[in-house]
Amino acid sequence: MSNNICCPVCSHSGPGEMVFYSCVCCKPIMGMIVKLSLTLQLDEPEMLTDERLSLFDSNEDGFESYEDLPQHKITNFSVYDKRGHLCPFDSGLIEKNVELYFSCAVKPIYDDNPCLDGGVPAKKLGPINAWWITGFDGGEKALIGFTTAFADYILMDPSEEYGPIFALMQEKIYMSKIVVEFLQKNPDATYEDLLNKIETTVPPAGLNFNRFTEDTLLRHAQFVVEQVESYDEAGDSDEQPIIVTPCMRDLIKLAGVTLGKRRQAIRHPTKIEKDSKGPTKATTTKLVYQIFDTFFSDQIDQNDKEGGVKRQRCGVCEVCQAPDCGKCTACKDMIKFGGTGRSKQACQKRRCPNLAVKEAEDDENMEEEDVLSLLKASSKKMSEAKKKKQSQSKLSWLDEPVQREGKKEYHMKVCIDNQILEVGDYVSVSPDDPSHPLYLARITALWEDNNGKMFHAHWFCRGTDTVLGESSDPLELFLVDECEDMQLSYVKDKVNVLYKAPSNNWFMEGGMDDEMKVIEDDGKSFFYQLWYDSEFARFETPPKVTSSEDYKFKFCASCARIQEREEQETPRILEPMEEEHDSKILYGLACLKGEQYRVGDSVYMLPEAFSFAVKAASPVKRSHRKDDVDEELYPEYYRKSSDYIKGSNLDAPEPFRIGRIKEIFCNKRSNGKPNQDEIKLRLYKFYRPENTHKGPKAGYHTDINQLYWSDEEVTVDLVDIQGRCRVEYGEDLTESVQEYSSYGPDRFYFLEAYNAKTKSFEDPPNYARSSAHKGKGKGKGKGKATPQEQLEQEPQDPKVPKLRTLDVFSGCGGLSEGLHQAGISETLWAIEMWEPAAQAFRLNNPGATVFTEDCNVLLKLVMSGEKTNSLGQKLPQKGDVEMLCGGPPCQGFSGMNRFNSRTYSKFKNSLVVSYLSYCDYYRPKFFLLENVRNFVSFKRSMVLKLTLRCLVRMGYQCTFGVLQAGQYGVAQTRRRAIILAAAPGEKLPHYPEPLHVFAPRACSLSVVVDEKKYVSNVTRGNGGIYRTITVRDTMSDLPEIQNAPVLVPEADPWVPIPAYPAGPHFPLVAARMRHVPLAPGSDWRDLPNIEVRLRDGTSTKKLRYTHSDKKNCRSSTGALRGVCACAAGKPCDPADRQFNTLIPWCLPHTGNRHNHWAGLYGRLEWDGFFSTTVTNPEPMGKQGRVLHPEQHRVVSVRECSRSQGFPDTYRFFGNILDKHRQVGNAVPPPLAKAIGLEIKKCASEKMKGNTQIPSGNPCS
Repeated sequence: MSNNICCPVCSHSGPGEMVFYSCVCCKPIMGMIVKLSLTLQLDEPEMLTDERLSLFDSNEDGFESYEDLPQHKITNFSVYDKRGHLCPFDSGLIEKNVELYFSCAVKPIYDDNPCLDGGVPAKKLGPINAWWITGFDGGEKALIGFTTAFADYILMDPSEEYGPIFALMQEKIYMSKIVVEFLQKNPDATYEDLLNKIETTVPPAGLNFNRFTEDTLLRHAQFVVEQVESYDEAGDSDEQPIIVTPCMRDLIKLAGVTLGKRRQAIRHPTKIEKDSKGPTKATTTKLVYQIFDTFFSDQIDQNDKEGGVKRQRCGVCEVCQAPDCGKCTACKDMIKFGGTGRSKQACQKRRCPNLAVKEAEDDENMEEEDVLSLLKASSKKMSEAKKKKQSQSKLSWLDEPVQREGKKEYHMKVCIDNQILEVGDYVSVSPDDPSHPLYLARITALWEDNNGKMFHAHWFCRGTDTVLGESSDPLELFLVDECEDMQLSYVKDKVNVLYKAPSNNWFMEGGMDDEMKVIEDDGKSFFYQLWYDSEFARFETPPKVTSSEDYKFKFCASCARIQEREEQETPRILEPMEEEHDSKILYGLACLKGEQYRVGDSVYMLPEAFSFAVKAASPVKRSHRKDDVDEELYPEYYRKSSDYIKGSNLDAPEPFRIGRIKEIFCNKRSNGKPNQDEIKLRLYKFYRPENTHKGPKAGYHTDINQLYWSDEEVTVDLVDIQGRCRVEYGEDLTESVQEYSSYGPDRFYFLEAYNAKTKSFEDPPNYARSSAHKGKGKGKGKGKATPQEQLEQEPQDPKVPKLRTLDVFSGCGGLSEGLHQAGISETLWAIEMWEPAAQAFRLNNPGATVFTEDCNVLLKLVMSGEKTNSLGQKLPQKGDVEMLCGGPPCQGFSGMNRFNSRTYSKFKNSLVVSYLSYCDYYRPKFFLLENVRNFVSFKRSMVLKLTLRCLVRMGYQCTFGVLQAGQYGVAQTRRRAIILAAAPGEKLPHYPEPLHVFAPRACSLSVVVDEKKYVSNVTRGNGGIYRTITVRDTMSDLPEIQNAPVLVPEADPWVPIPAYPAGPHFPLVAARMRHVPLAPGSDWRDLPNIEVRLRDGTSTKKLRYTHSDKKNCRSSTGALRGVCACAAGKPCDPADRQFNTLIPWCLPHTGNRHNHWAGLYGRLEWDGFFSTTVTNPEPMGKQGRVLHPEQHRVVSVRECSRSQGFPDTYRFFGNILDKHRQVGNAVPPPLAKAIGLEIKKCASEKMKGNTQIPSGNPCS
């Protein structure tokens, strides 16, 4: 029935019947009104007393007898305004105080049947005060409800007429349910993980839609975000909000959602049931607890730790980390600044704002802002030259000179102001700047000459002058290689410095250290246990340098080490040859940086050292052809303004040149003597395959260790040599070239010679063969050299026994795999909470015991004396673990998860504390901590400092550095922070030198801590002995795969595991990937703006540009470039949203604020590299450049695992998402192998030198 009226007309139409009219006033907007049945439908108060609802008797006080409003269910409902217009209730009308009512059949709360039977017909219930969603607890459907002044109502089925309106609301409400439930259980999930969840979720039966897509999520993003905000608001006060998760932040940015528009009226009576277990607190040893207690106090279990040191300040804020000013009255009284130390007051400019420490001088209290402004003005940098202040002291010798050298008369004792000092004593020296602490030194010599009474000072540095900063022990000093001569008048006082040597039972003392104090703080007593390298931030056992008895009076260990290094750095030539030349003198041996070079040795040179006769093809510079692009067809192409393509190797340098030494010589001077200032080498050049006329393609089809001999020669300077390598003629080898190459890097071979003039490959000349091998080989790997001859050819390293290893947070085992490949480790135990990764570890390490439980629980069991866990698995005991390796979960530190303030992320960050406690308890010989690069900068590098502080306090030698995995043989940029530690008596490993050259932009590996830049010990910088490994190297040999289901045995290493085995990509996503060009650097900006027919029979729409763009103006044809009102500087208009377009509307919408979303829907480049492999490759994810270079799909699990350097035989476990996650979280095995080889080298050197745990004073 339809009539034209201006307001509702009431007439009877039968029970519950809805009659609709057109409204002449607002027909264009609504046009439908509802007619109510007055005779059979009840008003709300009357309805609530109906006996069919069985709630309470119809007395006036009935409502007051309930603490909460009664709850009922409603079916056959319609919602309308006071004029009877049908309205959606989620459109903001309620929040704008528009009165909405509903008519329905009301049923008891226990009745789940949506039919009208047994219902109480009711009219004009309301007005609705609030609408809400509940049921975010894993149930199939989200429950929607209304609240009026009288009751709560849960919605069941709408009326036939209201059904279409309610169906759209159901879709976005159910979408909100998926998002909230998923992120509540997976707070660290990425946007890609959420998409995977949404796209694989089947909507429950009864809803008017059959699937969800990314477009569904983006279409309802504003609503979903508002529901998340509302859910967070209804949560407990200690419940961290979902809105700050990385996933929600990415959704907000992608969809251009405006925060703060949350509907205040929405509420959630029912909250999600939380996991009763929750994150466990960190189990720690007392030593680690006392150092970390202020930083992770909420996460550290304080059982049995009550004896911790009471803190005067928090120790971790900016104020606490600043140095004492040295100028206030409190500082001037401190002993380290030359005062008496009686006042015991803290620096007045370092009052901790976190603990609000109140000192006696109330009138000197400072605001935090004032303190922080002072911090900015201060500087941590310490002048290289120590500026000292002389004192007016009485000086007299107490002995006769023990030695005279020229004008110097050496003594052993001196008296300064009635205080006796001897050679070997420790003294303080006043700085010229009173705000600087006293300098501390050891007297290594006393003498008198024309400059007066002198002494030689071997300096110590305080912990505050190391990378530890203010986190260091104020009484701990570090030996450094710095010394100088100075007058005795600079000495202020005698101090006591104790060398704290590790005990003979050090390995068994883990977890037993209750006392933090090594010595009492009397103002004049200090201790040291380690030597410090300020350039590389290395803490090492002090080198033992002994002196003869004849030179005890003037021996300085610092001078001896500095002299030794200078001698190594100085180029030298030895063994002159008898062969005569007019212009030069030949030698048989040259020395540089501790390395010896002989004629016949092969060496590395920088690429600029020499060129080749064949001119290399210059890399093609790609132009974006802005003038040639049809902007109407490709409207987003203009955003590609930069020629730089992330993942491109165009800027990668060439690897080192390789040559064989033909001659070592010096040119003769005019007097006939050699000019030893310029030592020269004459080299034969080796060609790499890519250096020949075949170009870069030749490199993809030959072994990376294969070279070509050439008769071309070049002369170079000895100082330009970058290192030594071994190059052998392949047919002279006594093993296969594969075996020969597998023994380590720096091993090359050649089978042919290259003639650049004829561009041909020939047999090498006889003199190209190494003199040691001539006549000993016959065919590839079939030489006749005897075992004795082999021993003479190459010194054999002692066989290093494998270290018994515990891998904590092992994941699927990437770190252990690399250490196994290095031959240094045998992983006997692993801890991994996530079951699929633990199963993968078991598959690849069948001999290991894998604990699938919380590492804190296991540590607590071991510390309490248990031998097994609850499953009967044997726990490693003290003395069992020789190497500890692991990567505490990194999501809180990772730049890939930019929003890291949630409780669970904090818990995972505090797993660093647990991991260090494992180290303290087990005291392994070697310790390795791997984490993301941001670990070293997290919380102003505080976590790094405390980690190193713990290791130093335990007695470990330690260092930190950042390595780029791409420099060790994977086609991927992945910077990782690595902390290495070695027990007393072991050698602290160095970081491995880069093996492969890599894109310079990805090789910024220095770390700035407290305004000082630190670098690792590597000397090659971005140089390398091999070319870059590319995507082509990684996966070009894999067979083509389709997006259809592929059921194959994973054991077959050559069958790649598809990324989406459950079915094809959703039609729209598949169409987008199909239209991204194959050209390098292509991404979403190359998509055409056309209509495309999809696989499911539907068609896309063209993206409409409806607004001017204030930033990008118009196209060359005058077309608009904005897709939303915000492009013109106005607020976003929801009506501007567009869906089902080939160019995703959300990307141009927010592209101006996010670097044009460069790389999304991007293809990998065959000659480029992967971005950091993530746990789930998605075209719209953070690492959007995940499309195959040629196939229209994202990369598969196998391809991702190859980008990480896993061998094809490595097995993963679980579904596709599980496997992607295992790969993305793993340490690249080639990186781990390079580190393992350095550890192996240290173990080997120890076996040769039989290093013992140091004892005694290394200074003496």
